[in-house]
Amino acid sequence: MATPDEIADWIPADFSRWPTAKQAVLIVLSTFVSEDFTCIGAALLAGVGALPQWVAGASVFAGIWLGDALLYGLARGAGLRLRRWSWLRRRLNSPRVQEAEAWFRKRGWTMLWLCRAIPGARLPTYLAAGVARLPVLRFLAVTGAAALLWTAAVFLIVAMVGVAVGDWLRRFENGFWGLLTVAVLLFFGIRLLQRRPLRRFLTASQAIFGRWSRWEFWPAWLFYLPVVFDYLRLGLRHRGGWTLPSAANPGMEAGGMIGESKMAVLATLQRIAPDFTAEAGAVSGRSHAERREAFQHLMEERSWEYPVVIKPDVGQRGSGVRKVSNLAAAEECLKADGFVRIVQRYVPGPCEAGLFYYRRPEEPKGRIFAITHKVFPKLIGDGRRTLRELIENDERAGLIASVYCRRFRAQLDRVLEAGEAFRLVEAGNHAQGCIFKDGAFLYSRRLEERVDQISRQVPGFYVGRYDVRYKSESLLKAGEEFQIVELNGASSESTNIYDPDHSLLDAYKILHRQWEIVFAIGAANRKKGAKPASLRQLWKDWRRCRRLSKRHLPAD
Repeated sequence: MATPDEIADWIPADFSRWPTAKQAVLIVLSTFVSEDFTCIGAALLAGVGALPQWVAGASVFAGIWLGDALLYGLARGAGLRLRRWSWLRRRLNSPRVQEAEAWFRKRGWTMLWLCRAIPGARLPTYLAAGVARLPVLRFLAVTGAAALLWTAAVFLIVAMVGVAVGDWLRRFENGFWGLLTVAVLLFFGIRLLQRRPLRRFLTASQAIFGRWSRWEFWPAWLFYLPVVFDYLRLGLRHRGGWTLPSAANPGMEAGGMIGESKMAVLATLQRIAPDFTAEAGAVSGRSHAERREAFQHLMEERSWEYPVVIKPDVGQRGSGVRKVSNLAAAEECLKADGFVRIVQRYVPGPCEAGLFYYRRPEEPKGRIFAITHKVFPKLIGDGRRTLRELIENDERAGLIASVYCRRFRAQLDRVLEAGEAFRLVEAGNHAQGCIFKDGAFLYSRRLEERVDQISRQVPGFYVGRYDVRYKSESLLKAGEEFQIVELNGASSESTNIYDPDHSLLDAYKILHRQWEIVFAIGAANRKKGAKPASLRQLWKDWRRCRRLSKRHLPAD
């Protein structure tokens, strides 16, 4: 293999004897023609000793950064001048243009990072940043950091593969042209990587960055860390009663902390409030044939029509909830054995809300603590992009693309027709992709009275969250024509905390008040003779739920 010294001999002698400043100026100017090609070429020259590494790296970085700043400056200056034209000013002040500029000011920083590695994206992005008048210093900081990382990455790639092709370069009579050929091949190789694999990697990286920048998508272990400490503090305040919440609802298994039978709760609700509860029945059996027979018998007995909802009797965070439209889809849900399913009449809604209710044992009436308004996201087709592309390019859906792609893996390559609406989630659960908003606007005294009336008839129930579907805001506020699809116990959340407009501090404040109420109710029930579950029992129930959840199908 040729040594770096041998390859260095192929570089024109004049260039090697140039003053360092002259070499640096040439590299800086060359970046204005092609940043990527200049970066690769400078890295090769540095690798063979034709110029110092620091000169090559610093010159490339300076040229790229200066070019970015010039593009931004030209667009910013031109934008200010163009806005003086009355004809153009009227169009720039249109609602759509202003909305687009507001979106870019909010999301443009992420685009500035990503466009560095996407061919053809830098020019329009930097010009848009100038026209939108993003802060100068922050623009320079972001583009400078991106240029530095990009330069370092290209130099590293060239260091690994560039000089190692020395033996192949020997075939050229003029080594300079061989070196130029390597630069060209590397240039197009990097561009090729950018087209597909790297772009997919960048899309995934953007999703990861977006999730970490928005606390509502943080992993549970991180988000709940302060809540755990608050929980332990409340346990100490109540004389070491760390399982005290399991006494908050004596009528539920472990107070509804974990592992309770959802069917048992629904059966009670169907008995005391049939007009406000979605009908449901349990399906079980040792074999698939037995479960299928039980399912068909239930459908015939209740005279139900498709679609229906099938979900686990014991589950958490919407796991395994499926809307089925025919027997074949139902059979898929009934395949795995080992757990009981609930079959529930489908309630079209189309609206859904979470009503967090509580009543202290010594009080005659309860109240609604919080309401969550649930929004089911949709994508609109354009006749060009596949479902996968629509998901990955959506501002919010792209953050949890893995959830949606797993759910719709059989349809990811389908191109949605222009204007076609595609609903991304059926289960009203945040972990499954439903959008949660603060639903305080849905509160009314009549709704609260209705929920309290139902709750006081549920034996041993004091605190939890009703998930309800309803036809309209006015009917819900009137306390009429809503259907309870689920009632969760002491461990249920006041899910309005996940409203994107809430701050992290707001969420922790709400959860603090919620757990104070749950502990207080548990303590009051303990005084009346209710016995909290043991830590061992809760741990056992948690492990059972976790084991069963691994066998659930992806939720709708």
